[in-house]
Amino acid sequence: MIEVKLHDIGEGMTEGDILSYLVKEGDNVSVDQPLVEVQTEKMVAELTSPANGTVKEILIDTGKTITVGTTILTIASEQSADSTPAEEEAAATIVSAAPQQKSMIMERPKGDPLSNRVKAAPYTRKVARENGVDITLVEGTGRAGRITVEDVLRYVEKRNNGQTKTEAIPVETPSIEKETSSQAGEQFDTIPFKGRRKQIAMKMSQSLFTIPHVCHYEEVDMTELLNFRKELKAMDENISVAAFFIKALAIALKEYPVFNAKLDEENEVIRLEKSVHMGIAADADEGLIVPVIRDADKKSLRTIHQEMKELNEKAKENKLSVREITGSTFTISNVGPMGSIGATPIINFPETGLMAFHKTKKMPVVNEHDEIVIRSMMNVTMTFDHRVADGGTAIAFTNRFKSLIENPKKLMLELV
Repeated sequence: MIEVKLHDIGEGMTEGDILSYLVKEGDNVSVDQPLVEVQTEKMVAELTSPANGTVKEILIDTGKTITVGTTILTIASEQSADSTPAEEEAAATIVSAAPQQKSMIMERPKGDPLSNRVKAAPYTRKVARENGVDITLVEGTGRAGRITVEDVLRYVEKRNNGQTKTEAIPVETPSIEKETSSQAGEQFDTIPFKGRRKQIAMKMSQSLFTIPHVCHYEEVDMTELLNFRKELKAMDENISVAAFFIKALAIALKEYPVFNAKLDEENEVIRLEKSVHMGIAADADEGLIVPVIRDADKKSLRTIHQEMKELNEKAKENKLSVREITGSTFTISNVGPMGSIGATPIINFPETGLMAFHKTKKMPVVNEHDEIVIRSMMNVTMTFDHRVADGGTAIAFTNRFKSLIENPKKLMLELV
């Protein structure tokens, strides 16, 4: 008998939620066939079968949170009748011995019997369940036929013969469940504290209680960069402001590598990373997630812009792979478009620094000629690990970034 266990899918995860089973007891399965969907801190992963055989017993109910190492289901292997206990034990370790190889979200080959399985994010499925919708009947309009929340709501509207009272359906917030207090008999609302929300809480707590955070604030004049972008648009080159931020930071991190580093306390060293892998904090339905642009220091503005656009789309659809959400060396948080004027961001552990960009607004500024002029100004926050770097270095680093953004043509001279 082969035990299929939850294993560490990436970056030291400790637990996950069972979302749904793709098989049932008695089903025949083949090697690498997806068996179950698990929600981890950053993604939905499919655990696959390590052998050909028959699903013997499903041990964990959907919706349950389990720790790494827990047996989820058992498989009676085709060769188990002739196998010795030692051989079965060896087969049972296949799942945990190669966690990085098979247990990722994968595009299925044509002809795969599961290739037509409903494509929908866990939150979309939840909205469907709450409205009594069989999601297999919903037509998906998202990428690759993926079913979106809007598709479900549209189906509900048609089912209700034109009734459009869908405002009560939660779209932007986690599902709220009614409970009754045993003490006073009063009703109150609750939000489930599990899955990605719980994993985010654990990681944020680890960062805040491990790293002595210090925040440095600065103003950046965005006027020249915005004018430069207008020039580029006139030449059919639409490069986002965030792409300029990433490129300027990549240059500054090469000059101040202490912020592109990770502290190894056990070996008493600060490890300076050779490449800049830029994490981009993104707000998704399931919670905060950080896609990564790898080797940002070696890529053009155009490439960075395109990759960032693709990663944001994948984040919204919950389709990011393990590689696309791991390995960042520095993180940015572009909250300006949402209206933020300031914050004290928490570092993406175990990194050393994080820079947040806030709202850009026009305001009167006194220039070098003592004249009052209108400029587009943006606040930035540089949060850093005070164990690794000091305030003076953080200010110098931020000033270098500022000079590149305020003089975009100077930034062009730094590109290779």
